[in-house]
Amino acid sequence: MSIDVLNKEGSVISSIEPNKEIFDGTVKKGLLQETVKMQMACRRSGNAHTKGRSDVAGSNAKPWKQKGSGRARAGTRKSPIWRSGGVAFGPKTRDYSYSMPKKAVKVALKSALQYKINEGKLKLFDSLDLAEPKTKLALAVLNKAELKNALLVVDSDNKNLRLAVRNLHGFKIVGATHINVYDVLRYDELALTKSAYETVLLSITK
Repeated sequence: MSIDVLNKEGSVISSIEPNKEIFDGTVKKGLLQETVKMQMACRRSGNAHTKGRSDVAGSNAKPWKQKGSGRARAGTRKSPIWRSGGVAFGPKTRDYSYSMPKKAVKVALKSALQYKINEGKLKLFDSLDLAEPKTKLALAVLNKAELKNALLVVDSDNKNLRLAVRNLHGFKIVGATHINVYDVLRYDELALTKSAYETVLLSITK
């Protein structure tokens, strides 16, 4: 399946055949799931934190003597069963992030790109440069290419496009060196400039 290369008018100016040594048609769904799971775990803040009985401020004195009061035995006002006492087995601040082998992440990204190619949802542009950072200009290009929900990948810091797209719902722009599995799968379509496409291919074959 060839990939069409469009200009900013939405017209097909050429086509590219995917490298069969890289894209063999196989999508490793299990690896995609593991990679997305890892990315989501790394994004967790892990800030939930409660105070245990040893963390709560207050006196360590026994509230009343052990016997003779007629009340239940109590050793501390910090007990979890007391109001304003510590929390038993509550959440503590922790780091949920972990890593995967770099080779596995590269294979996962290759599978994500293969999935978009198989679905016919990967589009290439000869250029996405805008003369001015205006949303109207960006919308004109996106509408002509029939893009409604897409990840835009560029090779260089395309400031005008970045500023023009940032307020548009359903679109995100990233550099070719920052493309990741989660973003590729999150958006319905994937649009890259030719130079960004070549950069991405180079990164997953190194």
